[in-house]
Amino acid sequence: NADMVPHASRLFLGSCMASKLNRLPSGDGVALFNYQFADCKFKKLMKGKRLFYQSELTFRPQAKPKPAAFVYPVECVYKRPEGWVPPFLMPASGVSEGRGQLVFHMALLDDQLTGVAKSNVVPLGSFMPIWAAVEQKSHQPMLLLMEECVAATTPELHSASQVHPIISNKGCLLESVRSNSVFLPRYHSSAVVLYLQSFKFGHG
Repeated sequence: NADMVPHASRLFLGSCMASKLNRLPSGDGVALFNYQFADCKFKKLMKGKRLFYQSELTFRPQAKPKPAAFVYPVECVYKRPEGWVPPFLMPASGVSEGRGQLVFHMALLDDQLTGVAKSNVVPLGSFMPIWAAVEQKSHQPMLLLMEECVAATTPELHSASQVHPIISNKGCLLESVRSNSVFLPRYHSSAVVLYLQSFKFGHG
């Protein structure tokens, strides 16, 4: 639109201004946006086998709080790469598949609960945010529960393992009595975070 050309700097894709404007012989213009999705704060969603990047194309000839002249939704859809999982899950998390093709994830989170912990070394008495989730995919809303959990002196349980119960009796958090351990408020029914206070157990 030729009327927009003088105000091309007020055209935004997400949070990004046009990186280049080409004026056509007709007087109209073509705005080009050459950015990574993250640069313009696109919202990223994963649904089934596809990745969705969503944002808005906005023309705001006058500065805020004046309303935008127009807002158009923008959505880019890509096929999810084979074996791809969100980066949040990669470094120290495990994935297992069970009956019904459900996919479960479990990881030790950092102190801010914003990503996977970079180390599994935890000072005595500090808290370990243990995160577990199940992928909803096309299932009806699911409620994930932790019913049993133990600490052991060996990576795999066997007859010689010393065992310390943490969760028992279909979800009773025993460590909430012995320490300040709690389940954090859920952000989704399909995920749960156990905020476990570390304790001395086993060797030494």
